[in-house]
Amino acid sequence: MERLDTMGQKAKKAAFELSRLHVTDKNNALKAAAKALTDNEERILAANAVDIENGVKNNMNQGLLDRLELTSGRIQAMAEGLMQVADLEDPVGEVLSMKKRPNGLIIGTKRVPLGVIGIIFESRPNVTADAFALCFKTGNAVILRGGSDAIHSNMEIVAVINEALKSVGIMSDALQLITDTDRELVKELLRMNHYIDVIIPRGGAGLIQMVVENSTVPVIETGTGNCHIFVDESADYSMALDIIENAKTQRIGVCNACESVVIHEKIAKEFIPLMTERLKKHNVEIRGDETARSCDSRIAAATEEDWGREYLDYIISVKTVSSIDEAVLHINRYNTGHSEAIITNDYEHSQKFLEEIDAACVYVNASTRFTDGFEFGFGAEIGISTQKLHARGPMGLKELTTTKYIVYGNGQVRE
Repeated sequence: MERLDTMGQKAKKAAFELSRLHVTDKNNALKAAAKALTDNEERILAANAVDIENGVKNNMNQGLLDRLELTSGRIQAMAEGLMQVADLEDPVGEVLSMKKRPNGLIIGTKRVPLGVIGIIFESRPNVTADAFALCFKTGNAVILRGGSDAIHSNMEIVAVINEALKSVGIMSDALQLITDTDRELVKELLRMNHYIDVIIPRGGAGLIQMVVENSTVPVIETGTGNCHIFVDESADYSMALDIIENAKTQRIGVCNACESVVIHEKIAKEFIPLMTERLKKHNVEIRGDETARSCDSRIAAATEEDWGREYLDYIISVKTVSSIDEAVLHINRYNTGHSEAIITNDYEHSQKFLEEIDAACVYVNASTRFTDGFEFGFGAEIGISTQKLHARGPMGLKELTTTKYIVYGNGQVRE
């Protein structure tokens, strides 16, 4: 593998070339890459099979194996994501404002690429295609460092996309992958201020904390997801059961999966056995407080640690509360700022929840699983930002740009 500083130099050069590409050229390249992914499906699946086999040998849990696995459908979804990004409006070059000053200067702001983006992620090889698409469309070069568990998948996906870029006359240095899995290289990457403009970590709490603590490059945090669903006393039981089942069991290894259910105590005796029965069909282990356990003997005792835990597994916690105020306090204490939902038929409670819950995405009567760039109409996402500066929630194209001032004069000098 090349030295990181060499990769940085190439990325810097590629970023300059990308910033000058016409939108038509960018879109054609994205479409070529999408076609290449589906045309080379067998190559990618064969590489992924090696990673899956290694994951099983290393006793990787089911949630992480689910994140790691690629299927024909998931490769098709990756290609569709690239096509959607190609069809989206290009934010680069958009003039956001333009005002004339009393001295005759015309001062405006314009969207421009960030430059070179470093992305560090774990397990999910589909991130490779998503990251490329969004960075490329916004004129950013990207250096990827995936987890060792997905190295074969990532190498094959990058190879396929690079071949597609070359086929349409675009330098492949726009997308580079660090293939050495030595963790010390991550720390080196985090100190490449002279080449990298921003670092985006995607993964567990440990990875994100390590990046934040060690990076001298600005970081956009894409946080973990301890997502809650609050079942209010006025909730429709059928709706609540469907939403909880979907949010917990559709894909357990994703950050927008439900990890904790909060239930109003007035409906606990009726609702909890119904919920337990629904979740037990999927072999979900339920850990609850004393009230929840008194409603169904199949519920195990929860500990303090359970309230703040992102399981990424067939486990869920259940907390009972006496009011919506108690629910809001509990959720704001233990959530990770990702996605929270209320199931209710009370309009005032829905508005209170929307106003008072501190999270990137807050839902009324819908599954937390919709927190996703594809579902939000962004084509794909670079991650779900749980911080409050620059970007929050699913990060699409606009979140990968910055602005610069453009100033028109006719000879003005400052007195």
